[in-house]
Amino acid sequence: MQPDIQTIFRIQKDNYPVLALTDAKERIERLQRIDNYLKDEDNLNELFEAMHHDLRKPEVEVISTETGVVQAQISHLKKNLHRWIRDHKVSTPLPLTGTRSRIRYEPKGVVLIMSPWNFPFNLSLVPLVYAIAAGNSVFLKPSEISSHTSSYIKKMIDELFDWKEVAVVEGDASVASELLKLPFNHIFFTGSPRVGKIVMRKAAENLTSVTLELGGKSPAIIDRTADVQTTAKRLAWAKSINSGQTCVTPDYLIIHESLKDEFTSEFNDSIKEYYPGNGKGIKESPDYCRIINDHHFLRLTYLYEDALEKGASVLCGGVFDKEELFISPTLLDNISVEMDIMNEEIFGPLLPVITYKDRSKVKQIISNNPDPLMLYIASNDRDNTRYFMDRNKSGGVVINDYMLAYSNPELPFGGINDSGMGRSLGFNCFMEFSNKRSIIHRKWGSLKMIYPPYNDRIRWLVKLLYRWM
Repeated sequence: MQPDIQTIFRIQKDNYPVLALTDAKERIERLQRIDNYLKDEDNLNELFEAMHHDLRKPEVEVISTETGVVQAQISHLKKNLHRWIRDHKVSTPLPLTGTRSRIRYEPKGVVLIMSPWNFPFNLSLVPLVYAIAAGNSVFLKPSEISSHTSSYIKKMIDELFDWKEVAVVEGDASVASELLKLPFNHIFFTGSPRVGKIVMRKAAENLTSVTLELGGKSPAIIDRTADVQTTAKRLAWAKSINSGQTCVTPDYLIIHESLKDEFTSEFNDSIKEYYPGNGKGIKESPDYCRIINDHHFLRLTYLYEDALEKGASVLCGGVFDKEELFISPTLLDNISVEMDIMNEEIFGPLLPVITYKDRSKVKQIISNNPDPLMLYIASNDRDNTRYFMDRNKSGGVVINDYMLAYSNPELPFGGINDSGMGRSLGFNCFMEFSNKRSIIHRKWGSLKMIYPPYNDRIRWLVKLLYRWM
């Protein structure tokens, strides 16, 4: 039986030096346990069932957005970890002649990972594999909202690891609050900016470093040079996958006024093409997810109704079924900044549409909200692409596609200011869980020529040395 939280923390703290001394081969063996578990068809089928209970997520999406992402990151780690954990040599400035300098990436210690409900497996396991690769012991707190997947994760981890190395702790916000009182060496949180601020305040009490993967309102710009048909197809897919409950999904559309009607038609046709539901439409499609629970369904319903009351109109979609937690992909027109849908992250399949004529207006629209996680630009004009990118800050940029930011481990993924801090994926995520320890080794010589007592000669020599740096 797993002990209480405080006991596990104390024992993980004591066990940390053992994990810190593990080499790349030993850490890869731990990662391989997870990979092998996911390759077992019985285990995979059990996860399919759990995620269907939570989100009615189809098996293809479980593989492509959950398990496949985790396995891809494990593969990347297996190829690179031996190199990453070696000391990294750096250059030596002239005043330090006779020394050698290097950086050693050492584990931070006992880390806490707090993951969300929207991609509950992916966003729990991806930071976990990097924390293990860096040599840490881990507390993993999955979301209680996606309870079936969280139970699956605990069962899996309990089978694969001793809780001295990795412990999964289930529970609600009260459990999370208890965890945040502990002096972890690092906290990796994925979730909303509101909760991210709470995590950061709690972490500050123990001077704990944090990685915050948050969200925000990511704009999608479509200029008049874009391929409307292709863009609409890609955006319809991006806004529909996981029923729009994705931190990197486009949150609102800024489109050149000449393209709005064509885009709306192509978007609507794409939804019908992707989710035919045996001729009965998207509601009958087995490939379209549901809203996670009543609370979030009612929140989205409120945003929709508030927009309509303040003058918005429906371009397509607008079908809600509370009993099934179903909301169709919906385009909303006549949007204004007074609407609540433009003042908080939507996190659902609703897409406000704003038109522009002059590109200078785009910056004004985006500046109404904090810096977003992603900026999407659909354009075949280099000057326009550069113009939009240079005038709007974001954690990342995707040009002429959507949802790709979390796909290349060679690129750092993360937000800026309200949309997050720190980076995940690849070497950047490995560094988040590592202490970058600087080492200077004197091999020969010394600095005794500038030791006191000081005189004019030493003063001249010091000035000369630092001019050469």
